[in-house]
Amino acid sequence: MTDDLIRPRTPGRRVPGVLTRERERPERVRSSPGAWRPAVATVCLGAFMGQLDASIVTLAYGSLRAEFHASLAAVTWVSVAYLLTLVALLLPVGRLSDAHGRKLLYLHGFVVFTAGSAACALAPDLPALIALRVVQAAGAAMMQANSVALVRTCAPPGRLRLALGVQAAAQALGLALGPLTGGVLVSTLGWRWIFALNVPVGLAALLAGHYLLPRTRTRHRAGGFDWPGLALLALATTGLLLALSLLSRPAVPVPWTVALFVLAAGATSGFTVRQRRAARPLLSPALLRDRAVRLGLTGALCAYLVLFGPLVLVPLALTARGYSDLSAGLVLSALPAGFALAAATADRALPYTWGGRARCTLGAAMATGALALMLLLPWDATSLTPLLALLGLGLGVHVPANNTLVMAAIPARSSGTGGGLVNMARGLGTALGVALVSLALQLPVGTDGPRRAVLTLLLVSLTTLAVARSLRFRAER
Repeated sequence: MTDDLIRPRTPGRRVPGVLTRERERPERVRSSPGAWRPAVATVCLGAFMGQLDASIVTLAYGSLRAEFHASLAAVTWVSVAYLLTLVALLLPVGRLSDAHGRKLLYLHGFVVFTAGSAACALAPDLPALIALRVVQAAGAAMMQANSVALVRTCAPPGRLRLALGVQAAAQALGLALGPLTGGVLVSTLGWRWIFALNVPVGLAALLAGHYLLPRTRTRHRAGGFDWPGLALLALATTGLLLALSLLSRPAVPVPWTVALFVLAAGATSGFTVRQRRAARPLLSPALLRDRAVRLGLTGALCAYLVLFGPLVLVPLALTARGYSDLSAGLVLSALPAGFALAAATADRALPYTWGGRARCTLGAAMATGALALMLLLPWDATSLTPLLALLGLGLGVHVPANNTLVMAAIPARSSGTGGGLVNMARGLGTALGVALVSLALQLPVGTDGPRRAVLTLLLVSLTTLAVARSLRFRAER
């Protein structure tokens, strides 16, 4: 695929500088038939680092508490601040990338992420670390909001589902390696190295992106920016995520949680009204009028909820039954391993004639079956390991096909916004998975909390299956 043509310099017209202009790839790279593969690999590097950094920090809680003499509630804000910032910025950053260039925003995101990581490694106290995690998350949002759109730009006709599968596999690999890598670094070199590790990787990704990523071929220059819409969206997502976090903490007064849910609902309503009336909305209402987009985003949220729920449930359940942390971690690794395997290979392993609806339905059915068996079989390593692998395989088939639906239904000029929506659904699904499982484990109903949590995930998986059966794909790339 070729890059955009460089506009000739005309008198009186300022040519953008290196910080505001996407640089073309070398001719040797652009003309190569397989140029899309290293471009997708470069995007996968950002997807891998984003998930690795999200999961690696939890292993440092103990060290952070000891060094900064802080409570566990205070230390968890190192993760909470990152997640709040990331989810709130995904959509607006995607909108900006549609107007100013997806490669440009992606590479700037790596600059911010890498600089933020280096600063986190040198943080003098806990408040500074939390503030710097916000900076780091802003860079991660610039990468993640553009990752799906860049994959769509890179992938040739007929290869989009495969490319999105590889990108999803990179995310799963980062998720799987996060706890292991974090444990090794914290126990040997110290917690600061979980952030310092990002610096050389970020510099390598910047170099690779400069030479391997294509420039934006279609732009959506609406002019201006919807700042009130951004404020309402940030208020809605922050209120919702904080409410979900408090929902899983029984010691927090109920009125606080209710107030945050009300705040989130009010801000969401205000955001919806604003987008309908704004001359230049942050999110064009026309995008969500498409039934395929609405169903696809619902399927993405439910699938990621089912994926992340067991990441909280399984370690708690197994350690309570006498398993060591290492044994529980090895059992749990079957889930992201299965996800990564299916996401990377399902496009070729399944019949080529199968459309996206059939693939989404098969994946959701596999995940539903795995969760149903978890309700019936004993909760031990022998039973759980293959069931978690089956759950991961099913979600690994479903997610890339579902994301292909969303991106195929969104105009190319709005790919950044669409990618932001997909990743926003993933972030909200992650938070919901953690909150619902934690709540199910703590409810004073019955005696078997883990099975109650699995039943909750099963109901969500059935919803995913129902959505998958309702999908109708447009012409796929």
